[in-house]
Amino acid sequence: MRLKLLFLGIVLSFFFAACNKDEDITLDLDAKVNFSTDSILFDTVFTSIGSSTRRLKVYNPNAKAININNIKLSGGNASSFSLNINGLATPETNDLRVNGNDSINVFIKVNINPTNQSLPFIVQDSILFYFNGKKQSIPLVAYGQNANFINSSTIQTNTTWDSKLPYLIYKSVTVAKGANLTMAPGTKILFHGNSTMSIKGTLTANGTKADSILFASDRLEKLYADETGQWNGLHFYPESKDSKINYAIIKNGVAGITVDSLSENNNPKLLLTNSIIKNMEVVGFLGYQTELTAFNNLFFNCGQYLLYGVGGGVYNLKQNTFAGYNINFARKTAAVYLSDYISNTQSANLTAELYNNIIWGSLADEFVIDKKDAKTTLLATVKNNLLKVSTTTYTTNGNILNMDPSFIKPEMGNFKLSKVSSANNKGFNLSSDAYFNSYLHKDLNNKSRIFPSELGCYENN
Repeated sequence: MRLKLLFLGIVLSFFFAACNKDEDITLDLDAKVNFSTDSILFDTVFTSIGSSTRRLKVYNPNAKAININNIKLSGGNASSFSLNINGLATPETNDLRVNGNDSINVFIKVNINPTNQSLPFIVQDSILFYFNGKKQSIPLVAYGQNANFINSSTIQTNTTWDSKLPYLIYKSVTVAKGANLTMAPGTKILFHGNSTMSIKGTLTANGTKADSILFASDRLEKLYADETGQWNGLHFYPESKDSKINYAIIKNGVAGITVDSLSENNNPKLLLTNSIIKNMEVVGFLGYQTELTAFNNLFFNCGQYLLYGVGGGVYNLKQNTFAGYNINFARKTAAVYLSDYISNTQSANLTAELYNNIIWGSLADEFVIDKKDAKTTLLATVKNNLLKVSTTTYTTNGNILNMDPSFIKPEMGNFKLSKVSSANNKGFNLSSDAYFNSYLHKDLNNKSRIFPSELGCYENN
């Protein structure tokens, strides 16, 4: 008998507890539900590619629980948006209880169907919340854009890419030996995930100051604007030749440019001019016994090196700014490092010609030329550069050592020189240089260069 009474007591306790829970739900018409934001915006999302996920927190600020009778996408199953409501992937759910002073999560993604529009277009919907006889809504807005989708493709013949639609690379795109890929001013090449561009032929990316060429990740949301490591980079193979990159922005990769061989003719292996290389997880330029001719470029915010050239090679560097400023991580290696050596079996002669560059950063030695093999030859001409170094090796030839260049706002990516910069009017006269009329007569901003010029890529006139 006692056991029966005990059992009956337990059942009644659960019954009354359940009744009390129901009583804890407020039906007050003035009860509120708050949201972490009043709208959800997705920046440019490419057709047929899913967006990143946005989170909406739904708060119950009331002392008692509230029952949200219905949460749903206004567009239902036909919507371009998708929801995950408190852990359940569904476009709609009913009778969701939120305890007093508690919250739930709603995650939102968007997929946009292809259209024939070349300009960005708007996709809209809303999330509807019904509770206590009221309705609240959260607008959803996404800017969609079409693209030329390229998936593990090889370009076998001479090809031109234009600026009408971005080129979105999945996995890889390869320019085959003997083929020339030409990019018109304003072309955008965007890489998904760990994608790579491999050049075994010739790349001619000739932008302008008004219409630069962009190499970047396909994640265009603000969240990813300065995020490193989003794609692999550009790789120039031994078969490649005569490549040119002019007025380009190369950003947010692992290694911006990799070149692993010398030129097979009298032309530069790669002529890099008037370009910005930034936000690289490892290195801006990576060279293995190679050749680089580079004028008027800006390198900054790279994880280990801005320019790393080993195994010898030929480097012609003039009027570049190498700014060893890192936004998101500490760096322990020199901004610019050149060496004749890779391993005990890999070393070669090194020729380095540096005029009118700025090589600066937070470390004691931001510029290192390292000769390790007694059998190799080092020919280094280092004149009229501003260098951050701890040695007195470069005190002659018009070089300026360890004097802050006074960049205007380096933390904001502005590496123009102030009016009191120690780099003003210190440049060697390059008017007789073979590349003067083609590139060196103007700076990165297309301003005429007047000698004695400013050091680095920007003029102050």
